[in-house]
Formats: sequence, C-alpha cells, structure tokens
Amino acid sequence: MYRIGGSTSEEIDAIAGSELARLCYSCGICVGDCPAARFSEDFNPRQIFLKVCLGLGEELVGADTPIWKCTTCYTCYERCPAGVKPLDVIIALRNLSYSRGTSPDSVASIREGVLKRGIAGALTRRAMDLRNKMGLPPTGPADERELGQLTGNE
Repeated sequence: MYRIGGSTSEEIDAIAGSELARLCYSCGICVGDCPAARFSEDFNPRQIFLKVCLGLGEELVGADTPIWKCTTCYTCYERCPAGVKPLDVIIALRNLSYSRGTSPDSVASIREGVLKRGIAGALTRRAMDLRNKMGLPPTGPADERELGQLTGNE
C-alpha cells in the first residue's frame, strides 16, 4: 500500500491498480531513456517511485511538482525490466492532484476543451492537411451528446 502524507492512501492504489512501484530496483533505465528527464533537472521517475514508497508522495501532489513534466511517452513503461509501470504511478499522482484541486490551472483548461470539443487543443491547418493526405474525413464540431456518453457527463 502506498502512503501519502503519513497516512495509508488507497487512492493511488485504486488509480494505479497495484503496488508495482515497490518492485523498482533502481536500475536507472527509466531515467536514462526518459525525454523529460533529459531536459528537466528535477524530473526523475526513479525518485518519484522512491518518494511514493517511502510515504513521501504528498510532496508530489501539487501544481509545481515534477509529475507534470512527464510527457506520457510510455518509454519508461516499455523499457522497465521489472515491469514496474512507472507511468501508471505518475498518472495516479496527477489524478490525485486534480481531484484535490491542486493541479496546474492548465489541466482544468485542457480537460474542459476535451469535454467540450473532443480534443485537448486546437486543430491546426497542418493537422487538417495531414488528415486530408491520409484520407481521413474532415473534422467538425464535436457531438456533445456523444462526448457526454464517452466521458460519463451526459
């Protein structure tokens, strides 16, 4: 069971689905191949796991913490020899931060865009040209009823 802020937290277990971070034996593959760690001195997946396992996860739940620097590229997930699934733990921490209202303001803005338009950002002219080149249909306004069904916000 992960510990957050000195009290046992089932929140991260429920979101991440397991205690796989405890299996990390600090080989460093997750850090060595991580694009976020390459460009950010304070992002280190291995340190995130260690903090969670030591009951210091509360330090990672907030708007100005390194968990938001993860690019969610799945490189750590794919390369971990212990099958730790570090991205699941980072996403669990992000979800916990959002549910507590301590995530960066941009997270709420992106969420709102997905719920209203079905995409996180604006669809650029280049993206539309690529869709056309690949034979994909043009995009139109999102179907609010369909988005509501997908997100459970009917």
